[in-house]
Amino acid sequence: MTARSEGRYSAGMTSLADLQDEYEFLDADDRYRLLIDLGRALEPMPDPLKTDATLVRGCSASVWVYPMRREDGALHFLADSNAAITKGIIALVLLAVQDRAPGDILSTDIEAALAPFDLRSQLSSNRTQGIPNMIALIRETATRYAD
Repeated sequence: MTARSEGRYSAGMTSLADLQDEYEFLDADDRYRLLIDLGRALEPMPDPLKTDATLVRGCSASVWVYPMRREDGALHFLADSNAAITKGIIALVLLAVQDRAPGDILSTDIEAALAPFDLRSQLSSNRTQGIPNMIALIRETATRYAD
């Protein structure tokens, strides 16, 4: 087990590529632990932002995503879930788009970025069914803010 899968993961210090290198060497239990650690490392989302307006539809767990536009125009997302594994999946998605310009987000193939993690075969369909809805929400947000 690596340092990250033992709970010392920091979302701001890793790219999807670095994480993928580690993920592919882990067994199923350690992959779950890594996802849970990713979720724990997410920036806290204040409870007042967890509203019906920020709720992602179609997820088996409750998932909230709140977009913010930084002064430089990049989008920053706060997100949370009431399920630990789901929160880790959210963290994976955010690694592909966090703090990037709306145009960059729109040109990113988020599904392809997540494909190496093979989440559909690693996790139950209940855990992954909301991923397309979360990605759609991120793309809709980026479209709204695109120049």
